[in-house]
Amino acid sequence: MTFRPSIKRAATRVVAAVAALACAFSLAGCGEDEAGKIRIGIKFDQPGLGFKKSGTYVGFDVDVAKYIAKELGYSEDEIIWKEAPSKQREAMIQNGDVDMILATYSITDERKKAVSFAGPYFVAGQDLLVRDDDHSINGPEDLDGKRLCSVTGSTSAKTVKEKFASEVQLMEQPGYAECATALFSGIVDAVTTDDIILAGLASASRGKLRVVGKPFTQEYYGVGIKKGDVRLAARINAAIEDMIQDGAWQRAIEDNTKGTSYQPNAKYNPPEPTEGEA
Repeated sequence: MTFRPSIKRAATRVVAAVAALACAFSLAGCGEDEAGKIRIGIKFDQPGLGFKKSGTYVGFDVDVAKYIAKELGYSEDEIIWKEAPSKQREAMIQNGDVDMILATYSITDERKKAVSFAGPYFVAGQDLLVRDDDHSINGPEDLDGKRLCSVTGSTSAKTVKEKFASEVQLMEQPGYAECATALFSGIVDAVTTDDIILAGLASASRGKLRVVGKPFTQEYYGVGIKKGDVRLAARINAAIEDMIQDGAWQRAIEDNTKGTSYQPNAKYNPPEPTEGEA
């Protein structure tokens, strides 16, 4: 039997409507190419952590995410990477846009009202990035009269305002690449944020910038997941423990901070991943 064009069009619309309805109720999310895959949110613009480079994704967060995905039964080509800007992370998890997020995502009580966490898989500390030939700043005690750069609205900028407001001049920029440029050109004396982010910037600078190595806060990086999913949290925590025990965690740190003298704070790292479990 041959359908007339108008009937064909009607049939096509019905099929499309059914597909859209099925997609709306699917836990895997919309898009046929996402079936049987895992969707992981990362940063696309943080060297050494989550960085999109010529269509590939590299960094410590990426390496941890790949290890977790493998332990959950997914190969690398079954991972769909999604950009997870800081302000959108909770909404992405709540809306089901991603299955998990690894994007320098600090575990806080406020965030735990909206999402759950597994981990931590790393404990960072706010530190300082300076030019390699500048030895006038060796820790936060040397900031009096100095010019600092951090990202607008970041926890790091807030900390500077709370702890060092009377001592420093703070320039706020939309991203750390802009802060690094200001540091290169001498507009500021130091950049401040989590030490592992600074280590990534130092590595990308090819020896022109260095991390001071005197962290003055603790930031516990977790894997953001749907609120209340204790089973997934336990499986992710087990994967992180395996990564630490078999040496892959340490190799990932070293690979992503090459060319720097950066070492994670041994007092807190590697951490014990217990967050989110019942």
